[in-house]
This record gives sequence, C-alpha cells and structure tokens, in this order.
Amino acid sequence: MDVLNIHERELQADPEAVGALIDSLSSPEDRLWPRYAWPRMAFDRPLGVGARGGHGPIRYVVEAYTPGQSIRFRFTAPKGFAGSHGYEVARSRPGQSPVLRHTLKMSAHGRAIASWPLVYRPMHDALLEDSLALAQVSLGLPPDIQPWPLWVKMLRWGISGGKAHGQTMPGSFKQGVK
Repeated sequence: MDVLNIHERELQADPEAVGALIDSLSSPEDRLWPRYAWPRMAFDRPLGVGARGGHGPIRYVVEAYTPGQSIRFRFTAPKGFAGSHGYEVARSRPGQSPVLRHTLKMSAHGRAIASWPLVYRPMHDALLEDSLALAQVSLGLPPDIQPWPLWVKMLRWGISGGKAHGQTMPGSFKQGVK
C-alpha cells in the first residue's frame, strides 16, 4: 500500500525563523516536536546525516539535512514501513509567508497494511497537527489547534495503560483542549 501524507501550515514569520524550528529538533530547546504530549524525538548524536533514533516505536535515520531548510528521515522500524518522512520550509514567492510542511511517503507491507490506517495514521496525524501548532506558539503566533479525535484519545489511553496526558500546549498557551 502506497502512502502519501502531508501536513502543512503557513506561518506569518521570517523563513529563517521557521527553518530554525527544524534545526531545534531533538535538542533540549526543541521548539517543533510536541514532546509534552508525545514520545520524545531522540538520536544517538546531534542532528545530522547518519544520526539514528526516532520516537516511541518509530525508528529512523537522518537521510538528508539542510540546516534551516529541511530534514528527511528514512524509516528503520516498525517492520513494514518502507520510506521516509521529514520537514521542510517551502520557500514562497517574495511577499508571501513561508509554509512549514511535513511529508510522509512510504509503502506499507505485511502487518503495516492494517496497522498504518488503524493505529499509526490517526496517531501520526494528531502528533503532526500538534507539532505545527507548537511551531506557531514557538514563533509567537496564535496556535491553530486541531482537537484529537476520539479514536486517538482511545488509542493513547489503551497504549499508555490509562496514563496518557490530555492535549495541551506549552508556553504561554497552557489551555487544555477538550
């Protein structure tokens, strides 16, 4: 099964400031990955080509990285995920705001043909929307928060043994989303 999944947000900010969000991934000052509600992104070394890591059961290696512009990760797990995902700052025409885009492109094989649409995709979609909202907050913009669907709340509850936190936004926007 071929999968193409894109999440993006136009950001009223300087393209260099948007690119700096990508550069902060997995660092102690990470301003893009929503680690307050999702498994932390971590690598075996600083962000760069060849760094290995991931988040939760999703494992990958940094395949390409252009500081301030883009990063692409190649999946190494779970079994059945063959492809890549990553962030990029889409450079717009002069006078238009940059777009922060996350693209996942893969082929699902074996059990992943069922696990992607039933478990991973809903969780992935919620995590990426939280990431884009965090990008807005990190740039001093009001966040466009997409509430988690009931299925995502149920999956999080089941996977965590009932210990998963609800959806919140750090920093100046600490209001929970129902």
